[in-house]
Amino acid sequence: QLQLVESGGGLVQPGGSLRLSCAASGFTLDDYPIGWFRQAPGKEREGVSTSSVSGGTTIYTDSVKGRFTMSRDNAMNTVHLQMNSLKPEDTAVYYCAAAHSRLVSSPLGWWEYDVWGQGTQVTVSS
Repeated sequence: QLQLVESGGGLVQPGGSLRLSCAASGFTLDDYPIGWFRQAPGKEREGVSTSSVSGGTTIYTDSVKGRFTMSRDNAMNTVHLQMNSLKPEDTAVYYCAAAHSRLVSSPLGWWEYDVWGQGTQVTVSS
């Protein structure tokens, strides 16, 4: 059974940091494109950061460039999203997802990914 489980969300003040983790079971994360996505209330799901197979290429949406860093931990079959300088507009449910088909033409497009975690809430507020 293919499964992703996110952790690390919470409440943080503006300017603070959080580190999200996404642990995989049933498959090897490094063999697939992986992405972090988020959805705020009343808004569409958007791509935050994605990594190609084996982490060859990592891209970020413009609003998080320079603040967020995505990384793979192959030994733990886990990916992380380090989020620094958090802003209230970063508040959302964050999901990790894998493209089990391995074919991704729009890396930040959530529709390209077919294995999803349950999500973790990130709230940035004073």
